[in-house]
Amino acid sequence: MLTDIEIAQQAKLLPIREIAAGLGISEEELEPYGRYKAKLNEALFRRLRDAKDGKLILVTAINPTPAGEGKTTTTAGLGEAMAKIGKKAVIALREPSLGPVFGVKGGAAGGGYAQVVPMEDINLHFTGDMHAITSANNLLCAMLDNHLQQGNELSIDPRRILLKRCLDMNDRALRNLVVGLGGKVNGVPREDGFVITVATEVMAILCLAADPADLKQRLGNILVAYTYDGKPVYARDLKAEGAMAALLKDAIQPNLVQTLENTPAIMHGGPFANIAHGCNSVRATKLALKLADYCITEAGFGSDLGAEKFMDIKCRLAGLAPDCVVVVATVRALKYNGGVPKAELAAENVPALEKGAANLAAHVENMKKYGVPVVVAINRFHTDTDAELKVIDGCCKSLGVPYALSEVFGKGGEGGVALAETVVAEIARTEGQRRFAPLYKDNLTIEEKIETIAKEIYGADGVTYGPAAKKALPDIRALGGDKLPVCIAKTQYSLSDNAALLGRPKGFTVTIRDLRLSNGAGFVVAYAGDIMTMPGLPKAPAAQRIDVDGEGMISGLF
Repeated sequence: MLTDIEIAQQAKLLPIREIAAGLGISEEELEPYGRYKAKLNEALFRRLRDAKDGKLILVTAINPTPAGEGKTTTTAGLGEAMAKIGKKAVIALREPSLGPVFGVKGGAAGGGYAQVVPMEDINLHFTGDMHAITSANNLLCAMLDNHLQQGNELSIDPRRILLKRCLDMNDRALRNLVVGLGGKVNGVPREDGFVITVATEVMAILCLAADPADLKQRLGNILVAYTYDGKPVYARDLKAEGAMAALLKDAIQPNLVQTLENTPAIMHGGPFANIAHGCNSVRATKLALKLADYCITEAGFGSDLGAEKFMDIKCRLAGLAPDCVVVVATVRALKYNGGVPKAELAAENVPALEKGAANLAAHVENMKKYGVPVVVAINRFHTDTDAELKVIDGCCKSLGVPYALSEVFGKGGEGGVALAETVVAEIARTEGQRRFAPLYKDNLTIEEKIETIAKEIYGADGVTYGPAAKKALPDIRALGGDKLPVCIAKTQYSLSDNAALLGRPKGFTVTIRDLRLSNGAGFVVAYAGDIMTMPGLPKAPAAQRIDVDGEGMISGLF
């Protein structure tokens, strides 16, 4: 059996100019990065500004488990399947972060015969967007510390600096540190730390910016610190936004690639959904809507994270409205949610599946609250039995949602035809009936917004606030934070803020330990439980299995 990377390396890719031409994109609207990837420039945005939009399909999933759900694989396969049934589709995905690639998860370009390629490029340096974001964030940090060193004209309080440096790598040793040591010439000593690049506000801004001008304005609005007398200090006060925008000049342009079956895919931006808003860029999604009849996008982790933020942050701020939500699940993952150890998931276990199906029910019911039709995609494994699939059938019927078995991992687009037909039919059936609306109103307080998400999406009894969160609230309110949506950072493994509570937990409260205003991005971040913005590597990181031979052929990347 071939590995993901072996399948990708045997693929017959079309030159990116041919993929672009198939979408009606001219040479002048394309900035090639080699033969198989390219940037899409402002000329294309200008030409398509008034073009009609296609239908927007969001792919999400149940809570992730070690068994895997195959959300990106389903997204890529659904795009390929649309072509099989004669529909024009463009996939819109996030770019992978190097942290998970070298950590536990591995790559994020799909799997099997439903992948986005060139897989090695996408999972490693791609077109340099992550590096540009890292540089822009760290430039702002350097300018802030330089301001302290050069006399601190703004009277910035070093104890109230909100900004952290970043690195696109899992490196727990950098979470907390002290900078400026070694004498006066080396700067002002203060506590600092690193977050992973995808957790930075710069990443969020890139993904929510409408155009280069909006990008620069948002960068200038980043709240970096407070003065000794409690006044806010923004990136624009340091005169940093122009240089930061210059570093991001190319990164703000979406990237065009393709699937194994040459379906167009736009990959742009990569915020994690557990510590950020978890969606690809607004520009990429809007461009895909202009280029095709169907834009198929995904949001990270389970629907309680990525999809909630897609609906309540991205759609709210960008004026988008999804036409259908696809919730991906596997029999194996549902059995895991029902208490079956990972080593025993291949064996039939109907009682555990029935218990674990409560997790699927929660995600479907949550998505229905947004007024959008829902389709369930069962990412099928060869170990799934007829008795187990019968449980899924009964669960979906009781929820009143259509479902389809998906075999895109092993069969590519052909294995997703039933899913594509089901999605298209559901969109057609609900035409004129869809009433999309975010979960909460803009005029609610920060606490009311957090409580709404905790109760309606997580199933919590309520919310408690730690000392740091209580202390931050007045300052955030004073700066207009009550007008903004909230982005809750929490574990992806449970509907709760406790990773150990699987299935559909009840009788818990969500603890918000801290709050931060992402003023440039346009939302308030609430940190729940023990979630961290700089992950660590596992005992045996994926990096140990990755290699390259003398001919430049990469192996071990999955």
